[in-house]
Amino acid sequence: MRAKVFGAWLMAAGCLASVGCASGIPGALDSPSQPSSEPPSQPRSERALAAGQTAQADPAHQTQPSTQSTQTIGLGYYWQAVAGHLGLMRAARPVQDWLADPGTPPALAQRLALSQRIRDFASASLGLPDNASYRSYADLGRSAAVWNVVAAPADSLKLKTWCFPVAGCVGYRGYYSEDEARALGADLRAQGWDVSVYGVPAYSTLGWLNWLGGDPLLNTFIYQPPAELARLVFHELAHQQIYVADDTAFNESYATAVERLGLMAWLAVPENAAARAEYQRFEQRRQDWRALHRRTRLALAAVYDQAAANPQAAARLPADKAAVLQAHREAYLPFRERLVAELAAGAALVSDARVARESYEARAARESYEARAARESYEARAARVLAFYDDAVAQANNASFGVQGAYDQWVPAFEALFQQSSGDWQRFHGSVRQWAGLPKTEREQALKALMPVPSG
Repeated sequence: MRAKVFGAWLMAAGCLASVGCASGIPGALDSPSQPSSEPPSQPRSERALAAGQTAQADPAHQTQPSTQSTQTIGLGYYWQAVAGHLGLMRAARPVQDWLADPGTPPALAQRLALSQRIRDFASASLGLPDNASYRSYADLGRSAAVWNVVAAPADSLKLKTWCFPVAGCVGYRGYYSEDEARALGADLRAQGWDVSVYGVPAYSTLGWLNWLGGDPLLNTFIYQPPAELARLVFHELAHQQIYVADDTAFNESYATAVERLGLMAWLAVPENAAARAEYQRFEQRRQDWRALHRRTRLALAAVYDQAAANPQAAARLPADKAAVLQAHREAYLPFRERLVAELAAGAALVSDARVARESYEARAARESYEARAARESYEARAARVLAFYDDAVAQANNASFGVQGAYDQWVPAFEALFQQSSGDWQRFHGSVRQWAGLPKTEREQALKALMPVPSG
């Protein structure tokens, strides 16, 4: 039992998922697909610091660090993980207690009731674990559950990894203290890494702590629009269903596929018609945002591959990288024009999850999201949404593109497998579990076999 408990705490330290997790799974952040930004309530200078946007050394004139971490992780790191999660669990109360408490704000009670319908659907219709997770709620009094640090060399999209007992190696390091996360980010930037530090609204302990009450619902995401709340719950429960040590891309792509496929099933339920209409209003924006980042990620990967194979290309790498990032900023402009028109028309703003994730402090003493949003000027909200996208583009670097790649890499293969499974969730999960048991090279071969053939 002692070994199991210790292993569970190591999971809490090493497997802070998001992510958004993603990611967390906010609407503007787009689940784990765009994990490089901070909550919009932060001053823009702080968000720039969080994304690692300080002066970078010329990659052609520095030794690039290894992506495999060799530094010793001290006991202090594990202690902050244990203490942080214990604090989270102490704050949690069963959802039914919150619903029975006359002092629970009506808006919160409505969201908690919705969360339980989503939770029931996840197990009954998607074949996801039926356990104690997301049956309790905690108000942390802050805007994120944890803060993740990710880093990549200046000439690669391959993320630096940190290795933990039990959890294996992961491409991020999580902290319950924002200051500690930023301090590590500053240290890594000084060593020449591209760095991104970002708040995560939720994480998964992979089911290891269900005996302690499981992973609770949190104030950091409970006020997200219904479809975004459903996405997050499905994603995090998928991590409890299947997890492979040392394979972040497999784990996150699987959870992202479950989240997307599960959301389509949930939105198809007649009683969710209102949520479906709200979701459709901003889904095109999400798809355009993903496509913009995917194109740039592929272009950067091509630059780095050419530099690794050709000395002349290596000499051009700084200029070629700068040209790709400039093209990314220019390609963003049509997206921005459409967004400005959308915001001017008042479309889909309130449903933007980035608004819902505004810092707790700005919502003053447990004030409901609805009451705050009703008083805040439309112009202020629109400006903040636009600033999020502007900053995400301005601050984009290898770390932010690398994280996005980990969440997206194998999603088409998992979606193809679901179609091969005739939409049978149990059959789908069973096939994924078989893949999980394969050596990594064989697992990736199976995934590649189901990936769509690039056009052209």
